[in-house]
Amino acid sequence: MTGDKVVLVMVGLPARGKTHIARRLARYLSFFHAVKVEVFNVGEYRRKFCGNFVPAEFFNHDDERSVALRRQCSAAAMEDMKRYIGEEGDARVAIFDATNTTRTRRSWVIRQLKELRIKVIFIEVMCEDEKLIDENIRAVKLNLPDYAGMDPEQAVEDFKRRIKQYEKVYESIDVVVERNLSWMKIVDCRRFTINNIRGFLPGRIVQFLMNLHTTPQDIYMSRHGQSEYNLLGKIGGDSGLTPDGEEFARQLADFAETKIMRNADGQPVAARLWTSSLKRTIDTAQFIPHPVIKVAWENDDVQGELQDWIQMRQKQWTNLDELYAGVCDGMTYKEIEADYPDEFARRQADKLAYRYPRGESYLDMMHRLEPMIHEIERIREPVMIIGHQGVLRVIYAFYMGLPREQAPYVSIPLNTVVKLSPHTYGCSEERSNLMPNFSSRPDGQKEPPPFGSQSQSFDFMEPPSH
Repeated sequence: MTGDKVVLVMVGLPARGKTHIARRLARYLSFFHAVKVEVFNVGEYRRKFCGNFVPAEFFNHDDERSVALRRQCSAAAMEDMKRYIGEEGDARVAIFDATNTTRTRRSWVIRQLKELRIKVIFIEVMCEDEKLIDENIRAVKLNLPDYAGMDPEQAVEDFKRRIKQYEKVYESIDVVVERNLSWMKIVDCRRFTINNIRGFLPGRIVQFLMNLHTTPQDIYMSRHGQSEYNLLGKIGGDSGLTPDGEEFARQLADFAETKIMRNADGQPVAARLWTSSLKRTIDTAQFIPHPVIKVAWENDDVQGELQDWIQMRQKQWTNLDELYAGVCDGMTYKEIEADYPDEFARRQADKLAYRYPRGESYLDMMHRLEPMIHEIERIREPVMIIGHQGVLRVIYAFYMGLPREQAPYVSIPLNTVVKLSPHTYGCSEERSNLMPNFSSRPDGQKEPPPFGSQSQSFDFMEPPSH
């Protein structure tokens, strides 16, 4: 049943992406499913009890004092989690983010949660690619308080020694011994084994995790160029571009060719292009070139083999179409206020949930955008999304950690490319105005409050549901 409470227990060696996966999953559940979720990271409890830095020897499983301290940290995190998920209220999901690398420790987790009679699902994250492990250590672990002020190379060596301490006792989930438990194994974010997982919410969790990866990725978003309806202040429709809109399309093509399709050294980089199915976004993409480049084949059996890749091959998605205004489609906001004053007032009171007569609400649009988020999480190449203001507001709010109630008010101006770079603890943002002298704004259009109007880096050290 969708109302069941769930505890997700992370399993795996350090630097395998457990925290990245836990926090991205928490963000997804809170934003798209309105699920109250919290991550309980045992490392944060360890820093609280033992200080930010402890040497690798602290994780020696033969040192009784260190073992006792680590157990104290785990027990404190467990008690807080039990209190959170066990209380009467709307808490639905808790994530126990720790190594949990032995069957003894996993049995302890089961015993601790048994009295609550809730679903417990173990998520084991494994990585066999040493290059990815090293990149994860340098990109994520060195930025933790553990290594503040330390020489990077010394910090890397210390963390690798920490991993070796865990490797001595690591016991992967056994498909026979632990067959009665509910668990999912993730290997290199490519191979998945699922055991004894049922239910609506667990099913959504599994589907999202099967698309998630830990490779850094950039997302470029832009509204279409100025349309004829933009110039008239009308909403919706399927109008073409104005001359200013066509000029932006040319500027965007140059930006895509120099900033997205090539790296800093000028070498080609495989990239993707998505638009909605509406004319104004398709026309905005018309000047983007599509050269064919060679990229490495992903199949492990044919390492080194190259295949053709069509750069920025346009893919049209109806999921990316603008919010449908129903009977108000093609009207200006002034006309809506005059002809449908009650509807206008209801929309002003609750923009997130308000549904246009015979049209959509932002919540409806979130429902059809959820598969697009799965698809963004699946791909590893940079993607350029040419879309509409409402659609891009939702995508932006999700990645920047904003509450879903703020999504309808995010500022996504015309002629601007927004670059999002998600990472473990949040998302960085850059904005590029390709036509700084463009200032035309039609009657009846009002600027939203400035959520997301400034370039920034957003970090959510706590789960984004708060």
